[in-house]
Amino acid sequence: MHHPPVNYNIASTVLRRAELNPERTAIIFEGESATFADFGLRVRRQAQLLKNSGVCLGDRVGYVGFNHPAFLETLFAANVIGAIFVPLNFRLTGEELTFIINDAGIHTLVCDDALIPVVEPVREALCCRQFFASESIASGWRHLSTERDALSPISECVAQAQHDTCLIMYTSGTTGLPKGAMLSHGNIVWNNINAAQAFGSSRDDVLLTVAPLFHIGGLNVMTLGSFHTGSTLVLMRNFDPVQVLKDIETYRVTQMFGAPAMFLFMSQQAGFDTADLSSIEMLICGAAPVPESLIELYGARDISFCQGYGLTETAPFASFLSPEWATSKLGSAGQPPLYTDVRIVDDSNQPLATGERGEICIRGPNIMKGYWNRPEATAAAIDEMGWFHSGDVGYLDEDGFLFICDRLKDMVISGGENVYPAEVETVLYKHEAIAEVAVIGLPDEKWGEAVTAVAALHAGQSLTIEELRDFAQSHLARYKLPLRLHTVDELPRNPAGKVLKFVLKETLSS
Repeated sequence: MHHPPVNYNIASTVLRRAELNPERTAIIFEGESATFADFGLRVRRQAQLLKNSGVCLGDRVGYVGFNHPAFLETLFAANVIGAIFVPLNFRLTGEELTFIINDAGIHTLVCDDALIPVVEPVREALCCRQFFASESIASGWRHLSTERDALSPISECVAQAQHDTCLIMYTSGTTGLPKGAMLSHGNIVWNNINAAQAFGSSRDDVLLTVAPLFHIGGLNVMTLGSFHTGSTLVLMRNFDPVQVLKDIETYRVTQMFGAPAMFLFMSQQAGFDTADLSSIEMLICGAAPVPESLIELYGARDISFCQGYGLTETAPFASFLSPEWATSKLGSAGQPPLYTDVRIVDDSNQPLATGERGEICIRGPNIMKGYWNRPEATAAAIDEMGWFHSGDVGYLDEDGFLFICDRLKDMVISGGENVYPAEVETVLYKHEAIAEVAVIGLPDEKWGEAVTAVAALHAGQSLTIEELRDFAQSHLARYKLPLRLHTVDELPRNPAGKVLKFVLKETLSS
């Protein structure tokens, strides 16, 4: 058999750590810690269990549930035998899960006990051959830990080349059905090299993961990288701001990844001012720019933010804003990492000049192989030169820093002018009556599309379109000012928390 010169299999990294640093702490979950030796043994045993259950090279193994060591053990165990891991979003309904599970053709499903009530009613409709419950004994489900602990550990780990698929992660997508992004072992490894170079990983790091692992941010901004560096991972089942503050203190956490809202909720807790956060070297933030007020608030505690931009399809890092630029390049998504390139193109895929807005494209060893069973979608997303087209609008400033303006498909064209909703939303959010707001384009006889604000107001507040336009006119060009205002109780969002603008358009156009 031909052995690849480098075994890119990320499971082999974990097993190697178990050999090199058996005594070091790999993972801490709800007060229980496991060494790399313990963790490696569980992975080898689970790999044997999957193999005994009929999982073969290239088969898909799914996991649905909250953050738990079983998520990571299932991922690595699947990879040990050359199978492909499919993480599933625990917020989805049974119907949504059915589509993804059958689309991916999942052979074996591991399910968190909390999710059994969601999966059980649709079980008959699923293509899976084996069902495991992660913790307790549920009727008709195999019991993961009992069966695993009875087996002897598998000895061989299948060698994988750079382009072999490691996992299929479904992107929530703001339109249409979810698509499975095929991420290769090489994508994961190179993303972690990019990340390590950008924010300097050390094996003495203690990383806290509380963002959901089924998202690329929770899984691969830091979590998988911690097994590369051999550092300690503190894993939390779900986000509880009070518990996060406690865990940072208890375990002397050095880095944590989260969305801005998480850091905001932490700062609003009564114990924030007295919590000992001195161990934190940096907080890594994705999903949205960190507001200046938050940078200042944590800055006063000597804590800096590293901001990143990326997508599921880019595994995820496409750019980084390191702490030294947090204030001088406020609002920027930063610079491309060491081994990845970013460019801005126009409609005909030609590069644009500095400062000009266009589609953000990314190229590098972290770009996905393509979408599972969707050759047309893959061809539309990755051009023949290997550039992945993000669907995001942005520009590069004179220093090569990336600024993101909006989603391409959310752009409103009013009176022939391009209006980027995010820019308008940023201004409208400052109005004291507004709790949350989305800006969309609705058909308009005169303008083609009318800039429309859909807002949820704070309790007891009222707002007219005239008041809103008055408020915004000093901040925005006239063509960007909302022509219409609709108030709603709350904005429709997908499971990842993105506002579903197409739902708003459908409801308000009809």
